[in-house]
Amino acid sequence: MKKISIAFLSLSVYCMMQACNGDKTTDTSTTSTDSSSTTMTDSSGSRMVDTSTMTQTQPLNTQSLNKDDSEFVTKAASGGMMEVEIGKVAQEKAKSQRVKDFGNMMVTDHNKANDELKSIASSKNFTMPSAMLADHQKHVDELNKKSGEDFDKAYMKMMLDDHKKDVSEFKKISEKATDADIKSFAAKTLPVLEKHLDSAKAIH
Repeated sequence: MKKISIAFLSLSVYCMMQACNGDKTTDTSTTSTDSSSTTMTDSSGSRMVDTSTMTQTQPLNTQSLNKDDSEFVTKAASGGMMEVEIGKVAQEKAKSQRVKDFGNMMVTDHNKANDELKSIASSKNFTMPSAMLADHQKHVDELNKKSGEDFDKAYMKMMLDDHKKDVSEFKKISEKATDADIKSFAAKTLPVLEKHLDSAKAIH
C-alpha cells in the first residue's frame, strides 16, 4: 500500500509539471488585426507605420485669378521689368542729367511695385513671368543701340507713350478687377504712374 501511494504521488507531481509547462507555451505566430489601427508589425517584431492614411499638408492659399486679372499681372510684371532695365541703361547712356534722373526714378519705383506685385501673385499661387514679353524686350534691345542725345529722345518718347498706356490700363483695373488685391494694387500704383507720365511730358 505504501509503494502504491508513493507511485501515485510521483505520477501526480509529473502531471502537474507538464500542465505548468503547457501554460507557459504561447503561439508567437498569432497576430490580430484591427481595421482602425495604423500600426503594423513585421516578421522581426519591429513596428511599422502605415502611411497610407496620413493626411498631407495642403497650401493655405489656393486662390486663382481669372483671365483678365491674370493677363494684367503678366503684362504689368513684364512692363515693370522693362522699366527697370531701360532705367538702368538710361543712367549709363543718357546725355541729359534730367533723363538720367528719370531713369533712376524708374528703377526705384518699378522695383518697389514689382516686389509688391510678386508678393500678391504668390499669395494667389500665380506664377509671375521670369522674363519680359517679346514687345517689351524689343524696346530694350532698340534703346541699347542708342546713346547720347539720340538715346534721350528715343527713351523719353517711349516713356511718354508707354506711361499713357499704363495709366489707362491701371485705371481700368483699379475699377474693374475681380480680385480685390489686384484692384487695390492697381489703385495704389496709379498715382505713381501718373507722376511718371507728368515727368516724361515735362522732359520730352
